[in-house]
Amino acid sequence: MAAGQTAGPDQPYAGWRGHVIVCGLHGVGLSIVEELNLSGVPAVVVDDDPDLRLARSLLGWGVPHIPASPRSPETLAEAGLAGAAAVICALEHDLATLETALLTRELRADVRVIVQLGNPAVGRALTGIAISVLDVAGLSAPAIVEACLHTPQEIRLAGQAFCAARTVARRAGRLRELYGALAPVAVAPAGGGEVVVCPGRDEPVAAGDEVTLFGTAEELRAAGVTGRAEHGPTRPERRVRYLRLLAAALAQAADRRLAIALGALFAVLAGSTIVLRLAYHLPGYRSFPLLDAAYFTVETVTTVGYGDFSFRHQSPWLMAGAIALMLAGALFVAVFFALLTNALISRRIEESLGRRRFTGLSGHVLVIGLGAVGMTVVQRLVGQGADVVVVEKSEGNRHLAELRGLGVPVLIADGTQPQTLASVSLASAAAVAILTSDDLANLETGLAVRDQLGERWGSTPVVLRMFDPQLARTVRSSFGFGFVRSTAALAAPWFVGAALGLEVLNTFYAGDEPLLVARLTVTQDGGLAGLAMRDLAARTRVLAISRSSDDGYLEYPPRRGTRFRAGDRAYLIGPYEELLAVLRRDRPAPGAADQTRPTGRTD
Repeated sequence: MAAGQTAGPDQPYAGWRGHVIVCGLHGVGLSIVEELNLSGVPAVVVDDDPDLRLARSLLGWGVPHIPASPRSPETLAEAGLAGAAAVICALEHDLATLETALLTRELRADVRVIVQLGNPAVGRALTGIAISVLDVAGLSAPAIVEACLHTPQEIRLAGQAFCAARTVARRAGRLRELYGALAPVAVAPAGGGEVVVCPGRDEPVAAGDEVTLFGTAEELRAAGVTGRAEHGPTRPERRVRYLRLLAAALAQAADRRLAIALGALFAVLAGSTIVLRLAYHLPGYRSFPLLDAAYFTVETVTTVGYGDFSFRHQSPWLMAGAIALMLAGALFVAVFFALLTNALISRRIEESLGRRRFTGLSGHVLVIGLGAVGMTVVQRLVGQGADVVVVEKSEGNRHLAELRGLGVPVLIADGTQPQTLASVSLASAAAVAILTSDDLANLETGLAVRDQLGERWGSTPVVLRMFDPQLARTVRSSFGFGFVRSTAALAAPWFVGAALGLEVLNTFYAGDEPLLVARLTVTQDGGLAGLAMRDLAARTRVLAISRSSDDGYLEYPPRRGTRFRAGDRAYLIGPYEELLAVLRRDRPAPGAADQTRPTGRTD
């Protein structure tokens, strides 16, 4: 349908202008629709197989729903593709997402198309035809890794590297006195309470408060904010840990039968050496040397027989003892090597099947669940030098081969069982990340981990993945989990920002408050041009400005009196709703022109 065409009664949304079409309601799709609704941006949902609970949520928000396949040109036309500002494809299957994205680009070349896709090769191909590709696992993994390791998150602004790092205030005072020119991002009170977002440098903090700061790596080090170095093991500690792991592996390989066989073999060798030392007569020697006696014993037991010693001219009882030594030695040597081979092969099979017990571990990160998010988190943890152990319930998990290629040990078992948690040395773990694809399974596993940690519960970070943001808030307040991360809440702003022209660069948590770092280009006739930074919302901070008039020179840190100019690229940080308010101030939010927005679902 053309842009100016009037919609008929059977296509009430075909004449909308400036709205966003969301294809797919499952997974991150519902969170995307919720964020659009909270931001006042009209949306139309297309899904031919929605969950009834999700569909009821749309009804409550007044967001229209078309129960038809988005892979049909007629359906997209009915959803108002001709006047849409963007189309977000977040279907359950990659093939359906790919087909919908390609059809949308074919029907309308100038519309923004954003897709959720986990396949990097396909993603690169779509990027080549002006389709934005986002991956929920890749978007949410950095916040999970930061919670596990307390590492500063690297953020690049105009090609320059900066960091956002958490630290604990060692004494009371004002932020300016404690951290100088570092930009404070958030303050989480030690005793609980509301997180102060983007406070001023004169904000008072108490000893023990958690402070999130932004600056370069050099500025953070100069202020004594060192991130993981405060918590992580030093290099000497790592070497001791590896020696312990080696000793534990040897002890595990040596089962009781192997130890008995080895002990019997050494007893035979020692007894024979003593007998030969005392009773064997060598011409020209008053007594048989001890080293020669040991050599002759081993030579006899192993049936090598180089011919340098012989029992031919010895006493009959010594010759009879030599016969017994040969038989006993051959028996014990055969038994020992048979048991050793069995132990090595059994250990290799257990490693391949992920069923062995891990002992001697200390300071490692335990990851439970090896889905797309779990695998991405493991890759990032390994990249940062952390020791990782994975627990996965399914033997057929498609990521197992990639995991073993990284050299990460995996245990195939149920993570809710106490014996499983003991097998991976939970008691000495530095952090735990529970990342299965089932919210209920994650909660059950988290409660089991809490029970097993006991007194270490308060000092060991336990990161709980919850896809549903509402459930994440409930679990945090009801069960005392300090690091509940909603992958949907972390990923949805990226999709909405890409649809509306706000480029999200990073997401992370300050306390339980999700914060975004985003880039906004100031428009010529927008509301930001000429505005001073101090006039922005209190919960928003300008980190830096790339001046268009100065060949992209990055002004950092900008002063409160600095004014925006058209064409500038402003790098902002704050809660998602606050950043969208800044976006709407610069460019009015799109609306459905001359249309009455429906208040219910259309079937």
